[in-house]
Amino acid sequence: MDQRSDSENLSPFISDRVLVNGKVVPLTFTRDGKLRWNHNDRRCLDVEKEALGFTFEGSRIRVNVVVEKRDRILCFANMGGIGRQSFVFEPLSEESLTLWSQKLRDYIDSLGRPKRLLIFVNPFGGKKCATKIFVEDVRPCLEDADIQFTVIETKHQLHAKEVVKTLDLSKYDGIVCVSGDGILVEVINGLLEREDWSDAIKMPIGMVPAGTGNGMVKSLLDSAGEICSPSNAILAVIRGHTRSLDVATISQGKTRFFSVLMLAWGLIADIDIESEKYRWMGSARIDFYALQRITYLRHYNGRVSFVPAPGFEEYGEQTSYSGEPSCETSTSQQESLNIQQPGYLGSDVKLENMHWRTISGPFVSIWLHNVPWGSEDVLAAPNAMFSDGYLDLIIVKDIPKLSLLSLLSKMNDGSHVHCPHVMYLKVKAFVLEPGARIDDPMKEGIIDSDGELLARGNVTYKGNVKCYMAYDKLQITVNQGLATLFAPV
Repeated sequence: MDQRSDSENLSPFISDRVLVNGKVVPLTFTRDGKLRWNHNDRRCLDVEKEALGFTFEGSRIRVNVVVEKRDRILCFANMGGIGRQSFVFEPLSEESLTLWSQKLRDYIDSLGRPKRLLIFVNPFGGKKCATKIFVEDVRPCLEDADIQFTVIETKHQLHAKEVVKTLDLSKYDGIVCVSGDGILVEVINGLLEREDWSDAIKMPIGMVPAGTGNGMVKSLLDSAGEICSPSNAILAVIRGHTRSLDVATISQGKTRFFSVLMLAWGLIADIDIESEKYRWMGSARIDFYALQRITYLRHYNGRVSFVPAPGFEEYGEQTSYSGEPSCETSTSQQESLNIQQPGYLGSDVKLENMHWRTISGPFVSIWLHNVPWGSEDVLAAPNAMFSDGYLDLIIVKDIPKLSLLSLLSKMNDGSHVHCPHVMYLKVKAFVLEPGARIDDPMKEGIIDSDGELLARGNVTYKGNVKCYMAYDKLQITVNQGLATLFAPV
């Protein structure tokens, strides 16, 4: 913590008379990172929050800035949101120019901002606007900040994961995903499947919303009271602040899948995965298909077991840990699974020593969440935190259709968790034993993790995507704060 007094923070690094718009004015750069000039107009610029970078043009210095709506009046206040401007000044001597250049460079370097980024752009996600967002919102800010970047457009599913697994990470200070949540999941899984995973997973990852859901970046920006927009997202990356993120390990036999957003079985999974055939509708596909699924509501047999967080021990009935899931699969299935990869194997917590509880079905929906927002307009788990070491569990069992419709309509503000038909708790570990549908025991369901089809049962979703796991018992553990994200202050 900085122990300097307020007077020391406000004392100048440098104070001089400079030329601004043809007029000589006093300009001061204080130790707390403020550029102040023009005594009569009280102009002030917060370098850390508002400056992207500096350009040195002969005898002039251009400060590239972002303008934002503020609660206080600034010289660059802009009630319309965020934009880019510049402030240009000219020191009156060569000696002064050298001093200003050095002080400004030193201050920006002291902030720990990234200087080299790898950027994944997914041109196929959401409304296929990622390339446009990169060109119009991301690249200009990076250029103003003098950040070097390498751009890779993903060509197919798991492309980003393939790149990250063999990437020379020493060339970059961070990875940015201009996409929905899917590319982030690929990057996390790629980093954790490396032999040097323990160092690789420390690489900061940034998100710029360009997909259908954008739950992670919405959660990040909303936590700081900021609007979920590409401009705000890339500013969080440029400023270089980070926060840790829990990573959940989903295991079945030797197969591992690393999740950072959510896992769903039942209604939410059916809506998320089966609505893919309406992807041309954009985000509206979710609402459209949700109405279909409520009209023809499915109930699933099954059982969930979990280790409750302190304060949630009253949910379920006492049970004991039944051992790590194993799965018998055919040779053809086994070839499609992600088996025995080098890298991180999951949390080494002793599950048999924990206090387990269990709840049996039938269920309408089982939903585990790692962060608050499932998408830009779905506050799935309002009490979820990025690195508390727990997952938020939302269980819906028997519920009338009209009540379910009302419940789904309340997801935009998180009030659905107060519905009497909802159980909402935090868990440290979780075991899912999925079963068949009540109305037709020959049909089973879908398990969805982070928007990916993790597993599907018999006579269910007919997509061409290969599953990571079998529709059988699986286990989830949480490693607290394993990954790192670029985040707003």
